[in-house]
Amino acid sequence: MKKSSKTIYRFPVVIEKDESGYFIGKVPSLKSCYTQAKTLAELYKRLKEATALCLEVSISY
Repeated sequence: MKKSSKTIYRFPVVIEKDESGYFIGKVPSLKSCYTQAKTLAELYKRLKEATALCLEVSISY
């Protein structure tokens, strides 16, 4: 059985709260990588998804 190796990346994230109460998360080291959510728990989940998509796109170019 072949083991798959996973690479773990760690990126700094900037989190702000807008005037509507939404949390906005940005990954400055990845171009156009940001998301928003009503709660921090949901924001963390969405940041993981957004980061994975941004990495996928950057690798394909």
